[in-house]
Amino acid sequence: MIAGRAPSSDVDPFSEAFLTDPWPYHAQLRDAGPVVYLERYGVWSMGRYEEVAATLNDWKTFGSGAGVGMANFHREEPWRKPSIILEADPPLHTRTHKVLLRVLSPSALRDLKPVFEQEADDLVDRLASRGTFDGAQDLAKEFPLRVFPNAVGLRSDGREKLLTFGDMVFNAFGPRNERLETALAATSIVLPAVMEMCARSALSPDGLGAHIYVAVDAGDIAEDEAPMLVRSLLSAGLDTTISSLAAALFCLARSPEAFEALRADVSLARTAFDEAIRLESPVQTFFRTTTTTTDVAGVTIPEDAKVLLFLASANRDPRRWNDADRYDLTRRTGGHVGFGSGIHRCVGELLSRLEGEAVLAALARRVRRLRLAGEPHLRVNNTIRAYDSLPLTVEV
Repeated sequence: MIAGRAPSSDVDPFSEAFLTDPWPYHAQLRDAGPVVYLERYGVWSMGRYEEVAATLNDWKTFGSGAGVGMANFHREEPWRKPSIILEADPPLHTRTHKVLLRVLSPSALRDLKPVFEQEADDLVDRLASRGTFDGAQDLAKEFPLRVFPNAVGLRSDGREKLLTFGDMVFNAFGPRNERLETALAATSIVLPAVMEMCARSALSPDGLGAHIYVAVDAGDIAEDEAPMLVRSLLSAGLDTTISSLAAALFCLARSPEAFEALRADVSLARTAFDEAIRLESPVQTFFRTTTTTTDVAGVTIPEDAKVLLFLASANRDPRRWNDADRYDLTRRTGGHVGFGSGIHRCVGELLSRLEGEAVLAALARRVRRLRLAGEPHLRVNNTIRAYDSLPLTVEV
């Protein structure tokens, strides 16, 4: 025990063992208490649903402006300019969030829906005709990387750099370990290339990215803020969506009864996608920083302290979810924190769901049976749970 009566743990949440199979460690941390001090990194942590959800919804006490990773921007220089939406609090966040919500309006999503559905149908048709394919590479990555940059208005060349950049960003939310150092080695090449893609002159005039620059012309944001918002838009619609799609494919391939239910009722595509996000939690963790000394469940956390929120643990907390480790399409998934919660809830949530529903519905309409064809392989990252390989076999 340490000051504030919190139990302490020497577990390393960024070790290979933890990131590969986090679920037993999550149970251990949840059972230890509502707040646990992680000795290895000198940070506080929460793994139970109640405390994680409450913290996400209290930006005044648990801020994002000092970074949503382990690095504390109050004390150290970030490796890139911080996100002006994910790593910002009001009033800056209020201003930039309003712009992105306007760009991702219901009417904009309605326009994208038939395009996404047609692309999903075409891709699934081609893959289904092969019988066996890699769900991670050929579908979960290929689909968002094709449709979403098109929607944003990006040029067709160099899109793979977006994935390298995303892997770098999510690794950077953890400690400066070997995994992060390897990712950062590409910074000097990848970061300028991505920012160049997000420039006004590089975007098509009818894409979502160009709409962000309309906000510049209206005086809502500054010219130098626009490419950063385009970058944030890409992160919202690509990295986490790719991992979420792979998670959904993995869950459905392991659960024949769930895939049968989806085939019988294609309207369950959104539930199938959401339940996979709850169960697998592509974004496993995020940090917050206390803005004042605060008390959580009887534990005193000092001001300017880093707090690690185990989103994936909260999403499997048996105190909140019945049969929490089961993939269940009859479950009401509302309230899961896979997209975050509160003012920093993922702005691309509806867009991600649109992509997920399009792919899963296409599969349900065209495929009679879906199963694993081999051992899946994870791409280990400090923050995001992603698949490098997901061998699938389908019968049509």
